[in-house]
Amino acid sequence: MTISEQGSGNGPDDDADPAAIGDPAAAGGSLSEPEAAAARLRTAVRAQWDVLSASERAVARHLASAPAESLLFASAQELGTASGTSNATVVRALQRLGYAGLPALKRELAVDFTAAVAPEVRLKQRIDHVGRDLDAIWGDVFDEAQERIEHARRLTPGAALSDAVGILAEAKEIHCYGIAASELAARHLALALGRIGRRSRCAGATGFALADQLLAIRHGDAVVIFQPGRDLAELSVLVDRAQAVGARVVLVTDELAETYGPRVDAVLTAPHTPTGITTEALTALVVADALLLALTTLDETRAVETSHQLTALREQLLGRRERRR
Repeated sequence: MTISEQGSGNGPDDDADPAAIGDPAAAGGSLSEPEAAAARLRTAVRAQWDVLSASERAVARHLASAPAESLLFASAQELGTASGTSNATVVRALQRLGYAGLPALKRELAVDFTAAVAPEVRLKQRIDHVGRDLDAIWGDVFDEAQERIEHARRLTPGAALSDAVGILAEAKEIHCYGIAASELAARHLALALGRIGRRSRCAGATGFALADQLLAIRHGDAVVIFQPGRDLAELSVLVDRAQAVGARVVLVTDELAETYGPRVDAVLTAPHTPTGITTEALTALVVADALLLALTTLDETRAVETSHQLTALREQLLGRRERRR
């Protein structure tokens, strides 16, 4: 079923009662699982109704009445078609409702949806959404990837990036921490830092095994933590260890900025996937690449010399392999 089949798609209706917008009793339906986020959306629609244009009201009405799970998989273009408007109108309407954009709305809905719906059910819904249309699958993956990356770009202010780069530039050694899906970004950053001449290591242990890796953190070091949303006990212990020895912390996250912001030195935003269509580590990898490029430009000589040494070592290894043949 497409988004247009689930929504009204009847165009603007200035005479609609904003008090009934998204009211399941008025629509003869029931609340979807992500009730808290959906309720916030309906409240925003009612509060802003008088200042919305006719086309923006059409978008707002559709957003408030469509099943929350369908909104998770919808693109701005699909929502524009379903509401009889355009993707640009969808973006404007969302901003008037207090959201930074469609990814911000999806992020709120996804928090409740993930908690309320079993993983296998979410997987089935993803499959039902994309079907077997290869063009649609290709478009959905690229659309979500673009949305997440653009959202990360908007949510991270230049001052936060500057703070993070400064911390890493001054660090004696950089410890990159990530577990599960976030381990990919941590390993990528640690490896690439070494290739531009920065001392670095990757940590990804949990439980008692993490204690050994915590011992390696020293005064003057920096710790980069990749963790999108779940507040693990390891994170608090890791931050405490860094503070105790005089190391500084950069947190790359989606949902933990409010929790850990006062305890870390810089926070960079990397929105996670609201649907599971794109890899969890996508935006964290992009953030890591931005940090790497910035550090490379700060010490070009070191980066070039390290790259030269790396190339020479590779050539030696290849030469020995050829001689063994």
